Order: sequence, then structure tokens, then C-alpha cells
Amino acid sequence: MTIDKGTDTAPGAGAEDVATSPEVPFAGDGSSGDAGSPIDFRLDPGSGVPTYRQLVQQVEHALRLGYLKPGDQLPTVKGTVAALAINPNTVLKAYRELEHRGLAVGRPGQGTFVEGTLSQVPLTELAGLRRTLVSWLTTADAAGLDEDGIVALFTSALSDFRARPGAAARASDRRGRPGRGGAGADPAGQSKATGGMADIA
Repeated sequence: MTIDKGTDTAPGAGAEDVATSPEVPFAGDGSSGDAGSPIDFRLDPGSGVPTYRQLVQQVEHALRLGYLKPGDQLPTVKGTVAALAINPNTVLKAYRELEHRGLAVGRPGQGTFVEGTLSQVPLTELAGLRRTLVSWLTTADAAGLDEDGIVALFTSALSDFRARPGAAARASDRRGRPGRGGAGADPAGQSKATGGMADIA
């Protein structure tokens, strides 16, 4: 489940390329029939995640990564239905969920617009974190891990990261601070996560 232009570029795009690289998810090109929206939805039918939930998650991810901001229009129901061949009620359910969370608002006759935001890490930090992650993925691939193995290892490390002493309090604190958040915010926690990965290797 990603939102993208559906094209690939070489791994390791530089910081200056993060906002425009087709490799970076969420860049809208109007392929879902909505040239006015900064994002296009994509579905992963094999994920087991309900379609409406995939749409909600994609908007949340785009907000966290700074690809959407208050005032941006979400893809129209009509355009999304045409592009993804899904029931309009599915899109409406996703948009109602976003409205319930205070992240979007429907404007009669105009569409659905982003109203709220989620904590973000500055774009320059995201670019560095992304390069590090791509490098790690390359190493994991070279070690022989397939996608399921990479997901399992990452999930295990994330679980270790969340279980470290005081993690819940720090996560709650980050959620309360505007403009900050994410796993890269705590260097001490980062070394714990690395230690957790080493424990299962």
C-alpha cells in the first residue's frame, strides 16, 4: 500500500530530491483523476488491510511525511472510484474516518480537504533517515533476506524499540509536541533498537 507515481528511480535519492522524486511515495500526478490533489491513492489487494483503512493510512502517512498540509485537497470520491475501481461508499467511509479524527473536512460541492496535521520530522532529517533506511535495506537484501524477512526483522526491532524503559512516556511526549516525532528523535532509543536487532541476528 503506497501512494506514488508508479515509477522507479535509483535508490538513495538526495535530500534535494525527496519532495519530487517518483521513488518517494505520495507524489500526485493526477493518475487517479485528480490533478488538483497532491497525492494519488494506490491499493495493495494482498495486504489483508480493508480498502477504506488503506486510504486512511495513506493520508496519515502523507501528513506525517509532510506531503500533505492543511488546506490541501484529497482526491475526489469520483476520481478515486474511477482510478481504483472501488465502491464510492468505501472512499466515503475513509473520508468520514479522517473527519472523525479531525484530519479532514468535507466542503459541499468542493471536495474533501486536509484540516489537521500529524507530527512531522523536518524534510532534511527525513531525507537523511530515508537514505539510511535504503542503505540498511540494501544490506538486508545482500544478506539474503526477502521482503517478508525484512518486514519480520524490522517489526522485531520496532517492538524492541517500543519496549525500552520509558518508551511510552517519550512517545506520548513526542505526540504532544508539534512538528516533531518519529523513531529518529531519540538517539538513545536508536541504539537500543540496533541492540534488539543484533539480539535476533
